[in-house]
Parts: sequence; C-alpha cells; structure tokens
Amino acid sequence: MRKTRMQLIAMGVAAAVTVGGAGIDANASASKVTTVLPSAGISYALTGDSVSLSNLAGDNTDDKLAENDIQDSAVTITETTPLASTLQENILNDIQKATGATIPAEEPGTGEDTEESEEELTDEQKEEERFKSLVIANVNDYVNVRDNPSEDDGEIIGKLYDDSVGTFIEETDGWYKIKSGRVEGYVKAEYCVTGEDAVELAKEVGKRIATVTTTTLKVRSGPSTDDEVLGLVPIEDELVVTEEMDGWVKVSIEEGEGYVSMDYVELSTEFVEAESKEEEEARLKKEEEARQAALAQAKKNTKSSSDKGDGSSSKSYNSAASYTTQSSSIGSAVASYAQQFVGNPYVYGGTSLTNGADCSGFVMSVYANFGVSLPHSSGADRSVGAAVDGLANAQPGDIVCYSGHVGIYIGGGNIVHASSAKTGIKISNASYRQVLSVRRIF
Repeated sequence: MRKTRMQLIAMGVAAAVTVGGAGIDANASASKVTTVLPSAGISYALTGDSVSLSNLAGDNTDDKLAENDIQDSAVTITETTPLASTLQENILNDIQKATGATIPAEEPGTGEDTEESEEELTDEQKEEERFKSLVIANVNDYVNVRDNPSEDDGEIIGKLYDDSVGTFIEETDGWYKIKSGRVEGYVKAEYCVTGEDAVELAKEVGKRIATVTTTTLKVRSGPSTDDEVLGLVPIEDELVVTEEMDGWVKVSIEEGEGYVSMDYVELSTEFVEAESKEEEEARLKKEEEARQAALAQAKKNTKSSSDKGDGSSSKSYNSAASYTTQSSSIGSAVASYAQQFVGNPYVYGGTSLTNGADCSGFVMSVYANFGVSLPHSSGADRSVGAAVDGLANAQPGDIVCYSGHVGIYIGGGNIVHASSAKTGIKISNASYRQVLSVRRIF
C-alpha cells in the first residue's frame, strides 16, 4: 500500500475524491488519469458571459510601471549568515497551529542530566523530536478517518490525504486517533507514519510560501540591493521559499533562484489537512456545478481570437470555437488553441496573445476565449479548478504551476507558456522545473 515518494504541493485546506469500495480504508490507485485532489481557496462565481474560477487576485495589466511601485529593501546586506533550520522550524510551527498540535518546544529531560542533554542537542535534533508527535498519511491517495477504531463499526467521517498532517492523540489496536482540520477520529496506523518515520517526511510535506505584497517586486541574484535584478514578480504572486535569512528569503522564479526582501512578502506554509465528509460533499457539488457551466459556455463561445486593443496583426488566428468539436475534449481544444500563438512575444504584465503577455496573462487570455475567467497571477492559478494528482496524470488543457510561473499542458509531457522576454511564447518539457501543482478546469 505504501507508495514511491512523490513531491506534492501541500495545500492550506484539503479535499477529496469519492470513496472507492466499502470497507477499504486506503485508496492506493495511482493509475487513474482522472484522479483529482482537493482544491484550496477556490471561489466560483457565475457572471454574465464568463465563469469566474478564482477571486484570489486582481489583474495586473499595466505595461509601464511607476518607479516607486518597484520595491525592495533599502538596506544593503554586506554579510549574511543563514539561521540554522529556520525554514523547517517555521514550517513545523505553521503545521502545529493548523492541526492544534501541542508539541514541547524543547527536548524533555529529568534530573541532573536535563540541562546537559538539552545543551548537547542541536537545533535540528530538537526539531526532529517535535516532528515525532505528528501523524502523516503515506499512501497513493487517501486513508479514511472513522469515528471508531474499526472498519466494521466505524463510520467514515473524513479523509486524510497523502502527505497530509494530523496531530497524534493516542494509539488503539493498530489505529491512530488524530486531529486534523475539522476532523477528529481514527486512521489505520499501517497507512500513516509517526515517530521516527515522520521526521524526514514532515520536512517535505510543508512548502514555505512567500506572497508578494507590493505592486512589483525585484528578485535579485543575492541578498543585497547591490546585486543585479534577475526578474520582476507582480503583487499577490506566490513563490516557494528555499531558504530564510536575515531580512531576505531565497526563492525560485522563471529566471532562476534569487532573493527578495522580507519587507515586501508575507510568509506562510502550505500543507494538507483532513477533510470532513460534509466538506467533501459541499466542495464536489460546487466544483461540478462550475465545471458544467464552464463547459456549456465554451461550447457556444464564438469569440474571435483577435485581442481588443492589440492593433493590426499580419497573422490570422483561428477562433476558440473552431477547436471545440464533438470528438475532442474542451481541454484538448484549449491546448490546440494556445499553441497557435507560439513565437509571439513575452511582455511583463501583458495579456495580449498576439502582441505580448506574461505567463499568467497568457493562460488567462487563452482561457478567456473559452468563457473562463482566471486571475492574472501564477500564484492564484494554483487554486483554480480541481487539483490533478501529479504531472503523470495531466491532460491537455490542464494548468501546470511552478514557483513564480505557469503554463498550459498540451500532452506528450510538454507545456506551452510565455516563458521569458528572451524566448517569448514557446513549447517546453513540462518537467523542466519542479512542478508545484497541476490544475484542471475541464
């Protein structure tokens, strides 16, 4: 039942797929292409001629940016030493707050050896002791949470998804009682890890996120305002933090790894919690209603692919409706439609498929031609639609999300995306960078 380790982005709330079979407490099917995981922070709103799948971020379409809106720290760092285990410590603290864990801050000890033992433990060793009090699901899909420690008598009250975290309460005859999110109940111990086995896994399941809080943020090659600017990131974009330092965090963007000032980002941790049966039913109903509405809109959409305000273009493009046929899925139509813009320019803050768009602007404008409204933010795109269980299960039209970047899956392990000012809109191998999540609209 145990799976080969895979890297999944951990979400702020969890969700689920339907139960597959009575009396089975772990769904280990990893081969179904249609398998989806819970969405986090999705807000659906049906308005006029479009379907809005997220209200997490606003547009950022200005091509010209005021100088005072492009900010980073005014303090030059001449010598910076990373804090030991700061990143993992902060991830653990956020997990503790969300799960209600009450984990001792220091290594317990008794008698005369207490002080000496604490002094001998390194920060990393103390952190590992705290991780031992967590329970982490280690399956291909999910493990059921029951109100009693029995498959026969215990009613299913929720699901604990792979890599999701709960607080250990007690152990009873091969079952762990846990608290995670709004769910408190029992999971079979064989499908989870705790104690020593949870130490290394706990460091992987939480992702430290830096959300940009200023209009446009500079990402620099080093932790100093004297270092060169690698790229720009718009407000509300979310970047994965790989290191936390004194006043700076190291992040990953399309141009490579760089540093941003803590003054202009908000740090948090994404992870997955258990989802109650009631939460799952409500979420699935809302997702299906929005999906059906978007599908109907895409089929009747006859909008031309010409962008308003783009001016003249020497190249003609097919409309979205021309790709929507009875024999192909809407996702395939999205992928085919998007590929005709390969070779067109990348423009920071742009949304024009012909005259220039940035990564999220490209995805937003492609989907707009199918009656779907998406945010102009690569970070917010990680919460639209339904989550797909990894790149291996991606279908054409799915949105592939990276740290500070986003593209559209076209099949064959490739994406089409507005890559950079140097390369423009192009096709790349989808695994050329670490994939944080894959989202499905249709």
